[in-house]
Amino acid sequence: MTLSRFLRCTTTLALCTIMVVSGAASAGAGQTTLRAADPSVIRVGSTYVGVHAAGGGIVARQASTLAGLATAPAQRIWTDSRNLGDVWAPEIVMDGGRFYVYFTAGRSAAHRMYVISSAQATAGYGAETKLALPGDRWAIDGTLFTFNGQRWFVWSGWADDTGHEQNLYIARMSSPTTPTGSRYVISQPRESWERVVGNPYINESPQAIKDPNGQLHIVYSANGSWSSRYCLADLRLRVGGDPANVWDWYKSNGCLFGSYAEQMMYGWDPTVNVDGPGHNSFVLAGGDIAASPPSGNRFPLMYHAVPKGTPYQWSNRYWYTGTAVWWGSTTYRRGNSPGPATDTGFSLKFFE
Repeated sequence: MTLSRFLRCTTTLALCTIMVVSGAASAGAGQTTLRAADPSVIRVGSTYVGVHAAGGGIVARQASTLAGLATAPAQRIWTDSRNLGDVWAPEIVMDGGRFYVYFTAGRSAAHRMYVISSAQATAGYGAETKLALPGDRWAIDGTLFTFNGQRWFVWSGWADDTGHEQNLYIARMSSPTTPTGSRYVISQPRESWERVVGNPYINESPQAIKDPNGQLHIVYSANGSWSSRYCLADLRLRVGGDPANVWDWYKSNGCLFGSYAEQMMYGWDPTVNVDGPGHNSFVLAGGDIAASPPSGNRFPLMYHAVPKGTPYQWSNRYWYTGTAVWWGSTTYRRGNSPGPATDTGFSLKFFE
């Protein structure tokens, strides 16, 4: 262990204190040798399990370290035998001791969410089941989590068939494979810093985590993934809030992990070694937000990015290991909306 000192200034007070964060020493930007996108990684005991799309299907890897996933054997767990189309962004979670992998497949406006499951992390998956998401619109990047005893599914999708904007939606689940009730929009790309790159404007790759106060967060990616303006931002649910009520969510006032100073939230710095960090995965035990880390130490994550100095294109994305830490007393502000204009609580700092 090493001790790293960081100067911490809250966004609401002109007071600064020194916070000592304990964490493992890190060398470089954490680039792995895996040239791929959209990492989804969970920890099962002392083993890390990751999934990603490859060769018209989905592969799983397991290793004793996060970095070791890059060189671990890729075990194919699903093949697009029905020729559904492009396969993107699988997400692995556990529920009731069983593994579930959610992914999108389709062509153009036909992309929909599917799920496969198994009692084993890297084998034994059956045929895909299409999720009957409310609205039945274009959908990607969906994942399952449980909050306050209720299963929820959160994803990125279209309001209609035009695809001019990708929003974040949430719906209740009665089981890991069965949505119930309506879909609810919880975020739209309407802030200037998340509209730098458009056609369409994008909120995608939602990742749930619970902060030390027990508040729910959805960290997501903004701006087009084809641009170095891609970045991570945060939605924080107010204390006692309803995840299905858009006005109970407060959005960070800028990117929390990105490559351009003018897009960053005040007090957050741009990256040094990578361009366009996005589609992160909090490496939680079983992918369960009940295992979200406490305040204090840094905790691990994976994300994809392009090395600085390299042309920014999808084929140049790599998996990166990184860390994050809870950052307290952070105020998010909003205007022209019902309810209080500000909400103060935990945010996140990300480190390459």
